[in-house]
Order: sequence, then structure tokens, then C-alpha cells
Amino acid sequence: MFLRKCVVSLIGIALIFGLAPAFVMAQEMTAEEAAAAEIKAAEEAGYQVSVGEIVVTAQKREQNLQEVPVAVSALSGEDLQVLTSGAPDVRALSARVPSLILESSFGRAFPRFYIRGLGNTDFDLNASQPVSMIVDEVVMENPVVKGMPIWDMERVEVLRGPQGTLFGRNTPAGIVKFESKKPTREFDADFRASYGTFNTVDINGAVGGPLSDTVSYRASGLYQSRSDWVDNGYTEKKNELGGYETTAYRLQLLWEPSENFDALFNLHGWDVDGTARLFRANIITPGDNELVSGFEQDQVYLDGLNSQDISAMGGVMKLNWDFGGATLTSVTGFETLDMYSRGDIDGGFGAAFLGEGNYGPGFIPFPSESAGSIPDLDQFTQEFRLASNNSSGLNWLAGLFYFNEEVMIDNFSYDTLAPGNPQNGYSNQWQETTAYALFGSLDFRINELWNLIAGLRFSHDEKDFWVDRPQPLFQPPLVAPITEQTDEDFTSWDLSLTYKANPNLNWYGRIATSFRAPSIQGRIMFCADFEGGTNPATNCVTTADTEEILSMEIGMKSILADNRLRLNLSAYIFELDGQQLTAVGGEFNTATLLNADKTEGYGLEADIEYIPTANWLMTFGMSFNPTKIVDKDLTVAPCGGGCTVTDPLDANGLALINGNPLPHAPELIFNGIINFRSDPVEKGFFGVLDWAYYSEKNFFLYESEEFQSDSLEFGLRLGYAWSQAKYEVALFGRNIFDEEIVRGGIDFNNLTGMMNDPRTIGIEFVGRF
Repeated sequence: MFLRKCVVSLIGIALIFGLAPAFVMAQEMTAEEAAAAEIKAAEEAGYQVSVGEIVVTAQKREQNLQEVPVAVSALSGEDLQVLTSGAPDVRALSARVPSLILESSFGRAFPRFYIRGLGNTDFDLNASQPVSMIVDEVVMENPVVKGMPIWDMERVEVLRGPQGTLFGRNTPAGIVKFESKKPTREFDADFRASYGTFNTVDINGAVGGPLSDTVSYRASGLYQSRSDWVDNGYTEKKNELGGYETTAYRLQLLWEPSENFDALFNLHGWDVDGTARLFRANIITPGDNELVSGFEQDQVYLDGLNSQDISAMGGVMKLNWDFGGATLTSVTGFETLDMYSRGDIDGGFGAAFLGEGNYGPGFIPFPSESAGSIPDLDQFTQEFRLASNNSSGLNWLAGLFYFNEEVMIDNFSYDTLAPGNPQNGYSNQWQETTAYALFGSLDFRINELWNLIAGLRFSHDEKDFWVDRPQPLFQPPLVAPITEQTDEDFTSWDLSLTYKANPNLNWYGRIATSFRAPSIQGRIMFCADFEGGTNPATNCVTTADTEEILSMEIGMKSILADNRLRLNLSAYIFELDGQQLTAVGGEFNTATLLNADKTEGYGLEADIEYIPTANWLMTFGMSFNPTKIVDKDLTVAPCGGGCTVTDPLDANGLALINGNPLPHAPELIFNGIINFRSDPVEKGFFGVLDWAYYSEKNFFLYESEEFQSDSLEFGLRLGYAWSQAKYEVALFGRNIFDEEIVRGGIDFNNLTGMMNDPRTIGIEFVGRF
């Protein structure tokens, strides 16, 4: 059945895609004569009138994006500058390329990535994700580490679909790659400073160049801050919450003692101090997903405490030896982190058992205040790879990979109703993950028109897990800690075929597999002995088995309209066996791991870059990403906070989720950036309009009327540049129409929601030297 769906879908998609180039070329012919004179004149003046080559490293070697048989989107240059105005965190990338969504219940930390609908809603501090984040060729495994600030970037690459061969474990959905700007032999410096709403400050800059005949450097830094801007109606304090301060640095040295060897050293770190995610009780109208009447973005009613503190540091050493016919590369990375994050989870004050008038806003059945801490995290990675340097014929790559992570986690509960909010529950856990892999890829040019790529990877992954409950809530301490272990081998592969129809048009097809290694979870602080037995918490340590994906994809990559239009299209269909899902919520806000029988998905994606004249630059992204859980017996506990569940319930009151879409998986995403400049060389007066839209998505595995939302936000940047765009001053606005959008929910207590940021406006100066 699945294979038949694949064949029918791919044939239909191929027919649709086959018409696209013909349509565009027909339009191109009608406008060709009118545009010829303008293009020639602009080129002679040095203006940008054609889409340039985008170099990516999606296959661990530098390639033209148009020649890579993978669905890839790249953000760089002015597009990144626009999206990072106003001191955002990495969530600013959400819905900014096809099929990509980010969200968080921790605020500026712990981003959760979703590609083509595949992600993980788990909020535990050792949660794994099916989207891998890679920064300067080093994987960032822990979800808190993924919250590092984004600045001084050469480009961001989003690879959609399984990437198991070259990038290994935990990549069934894809990867997001960040490439920082590297040292060069030319002096280079830039500076960017802005000030905006809520006293938001964003200052970042970099300087680099040669230190000697063989050594170059680049040093970059960042400072972001915002004043508290949210009033607490319970304490009657003005501007009590919502502020933050972020600092980051990156130091790089490039040593090039000969033509055959170079070494790049990278030391980086970052800190976040401020408000964690603000939870807002009963802000959603029962029976629909609208905000309640009288909702105010700048006010909460919290009797609990809120704080967040993160400190991280890491390093990378990349060595290259060029032997002529092949290059040996070694990439060594380490990351360390400690953090603490605390929030008032029920989103209100008091509790119903205290009597009328002693709780709110709305109905608060019981108080909930908790915190999570990572006192120690250490990650070490090592990769060796040997890649051929052939310019034609057969190219190959072979490599070894090693990964080790040790993380200690503490979970706390607090008595919100007691003076001083004292701690009344505590559990701690430790996890070590060790993985290694052998991988290889062959790239064979069959002839001038056809190219074949095949890859294979063997991976081994094991976890050791330990958890204790020395200070439980409502239950006695454990007699002894609980231990759990997983040990798994997996072989992933991919096969792609590219047809070069002409120098500006490539067609490709790709079949690929990948996996997410087994996961262990143990939120035992609140766990009772609900099944009996000698250990009161045994049943609250859950394990999810390996999930495996098979994906098929076809695509077209084209440069059209006299090199003024880049039109890249892709279509895919996948089946995921044993998808790891997290049932979030319940009376004590726990997270339980489970495996679905199957998950199916298919979709269409488009990346468009268009330069109609030298004064206008436009980029657009679109995607259609339906997903479906296929498991007729799979059930989860529905909300405990009064929502309207639309799924059928079984005899035990559990929601049957067979046929549901995945959480945080909107079917539609549409984004764009339209850039105008009065002078294509000097830039002169300029304006940039950007937007990101996604259709309704569920927050949880079950469906309800309340816990879902869509989103549409616009941004604007207006300014003036001079000295060939070396300097510019601009006014900017983010969420310029001040849309109030619920980004996520808490379902165990009441209709609690988490909001987007309100409108911010500011002024910005940019200097390049």
C-alpha cells in the first residue's frame, strides 16, 4: 500500500514539475527583448542582475547548491541581516525556509526543531530530536546547547530529508547547518548596533585579517539585552519580567604553514541570564483557539518565581592535509554547559482549594512550580574523513566518527503557596551516550548528463541512564537508584541520480534512510506506584526504541529568465517506522516516551530567488507538509485543564490518535523577503519587507479545539546606505502589525498558553570596514 502511494504520488508530482520549467521559459521569452537592454546596461555598471552561485557543504565538500541532489535552502548575507534584527534567538529562523518550524517552552533556550513535520515535543533536558544542529562541522546534541546565539554567520543551510549517511544518528528529518565566517588573508571588520522597544540592545561585531605570513585570525562578539517589560498583576509590580541579557564570543585562528596543510582553531562561549518562558493561565477561550477577551500581552498573574541562567563554552580544531589525490580532514570538537531554568508552570496564582477569590486568572485547580538544571554537561566529538580531489569521473569520501556525551540533570519542585517558595521535591539523573560510525560515499559521473551518488553508514549507539529520587513529592524516597541501558546498531544508506538537462537545469531523484537512536526518559519526582511492584518509580522510566525512516524524493534545480530567477522544487514521500513520540502532560506535567507503529508524510517544497531589475531582490519559500500517525491502538492522556478534545476516547478516557497529524507540523508554510534599493551599487535608500506564515498546527498528539494556532508575522526595514553600502542606518520593525499568536500550550492544569513576542521597533547602524 505504501509503495503504491509512493509511485502514484511521485508520478503525479513529476508531471506537475515537468510543466514548471516550460511555463517559466514561456514567460521568459515574452520578456526577453524588453529586459535585454536593461540587463546589459546594469552588468556594465557592476550591478547585481543575476542570481549568484551559492556554495554549500551539504555533502561535506564545497559544491554549487544547484548541483546537490538534496533539498537544501541557504540563508546568508542580507537575508540573515534582516531576520536577525532586534536581538532575536535562533527561533527567528522558524518558517523562514520551506518545511522548517522552531518552538520552545524554555524561552530563548532549548529550541525544538521540526522539518517536514518531524520533531520532538519533549521538554526534558536530555531529550533527543530527529533534526540535528551542526555548527562549524560539530553536532550540537543536547537541546539546550542548540540555543546558542546566531551571529557573524557566513550562511545557514537547511537540509531537508534523511541525512543518515554523511551525518549519522538523529537525522531522519534533516539537519540545520551553521557556518560562521572564517579568518582570511584580507583585513575585514564589521559592526552592528541597534536600540529598540523595551530598551532592546543588540551589539555585535567582528574583526579579522593576517597576523603573520602564515596565521590569520577572526574575533567576534555579541551583546544583547532587553529590560523587563511585563507587569505582574499578582505582585502588583510593574516591569517585573520579560528581560534578558545574552553575551557571546568566538575566537578563530587559521594556520597555513604550507600549501598542503592548514589548521583552524575555534574557541567560543555564550551566556544567557534573564526571564525563562512566561506561562499564562487561561488565556485561550474554551471551545475555540481565540485569546480571551481583555488579554494583555504585557501582563501576567504569577505567584511563583521565574529565572534562567545558562553558561556554555566550546572549541573546534579542524586540520586538513592535502595529499594531491585526496584530502584528509580531522574535526575535533568539545562543548560544555551548565544551566538552570525555573518557571511558574500553572501560569497563575493560588489554587481552587483555597476558596473563591484566592486563585486566578480563571480556574487554577492546583499550583505547579518547577525547575530544571544541568550542573554539568560535557560533549566530545571526533571525525576523520578522507575525500578524493578529482574534478571529474569518480569522487569518493570515507570517514570515521566518534561521539561521547555525559550530562547530569536535576529536577526540582517548589511549594508556591508557602512563604519563600521552598523546594519540596527533587530528583536527579545522569546519562552517558557513546556512539561511533563508519561511513562512505561514491560520486560517479556516468557521462556528461547523468551522475550517480551512493552512500552507506554503519552506526553504533549506546546509552547508560541512572536516576534517583532523594526528595520526592508525595512519595517515599527510592530504595535504590533506577538504571536503564540501550545498545543499538543501525545501517543507513542513500542513493541519488541527477540528470543535467542543460547547464541551468538539473533533475534529481533520491532514496534515503536514517534513524533516531533509542531514548530514555525518567521524570520520577512526581511518579506514584501506579502499577504496583517493589519500586515506586520503575514504571515512570520509559524507553523508546529506534525509529527508522525511508524517504523518496524528486526535485528540480534551475536558473531561468536570463539568470535572474532561481527556481528549486522538491517533492517527497516518507514512511517512519516506530517513530519516537512524547506524551506530554498529565496531572503532574510528566513526559512519557512511546513508539508509534508508523508515521506517513508527503509534500511539496519551493525555493525561489528572483531579481527582476537591479533595484529589486526577492526570495520566497513555500511548502506543503501533511503528516499522519498510523497506529490504531495508540492512545495518550488528553488534557487535564478543561480543553475540548476532538479525538475519540477509549473506555479509559484516553484519546485515540490514529490518523492525527504530528504536533507542531503545519501543512502550509509561506515566507518571503522583498528587498528594494534605490542605487544597486551604493544601495542608497532601501526597504525590506519580510513575512512568515504557517497554517494551523496542533500543540499535542491529541487534537482539541483550543490547543492549535496558525501564525503570520511581518517585518520591515527602511534605511539609507552610502560608500558602496559600507555604512547604513535603518529603522526596523519585527511583528509590525503586533499580532498576538499562541505558540504553544500547557494542558495539565488549565488552558495555559505561551505567546509570541509583541511588536518591536528600533534603529540600527551597520558599518563594514
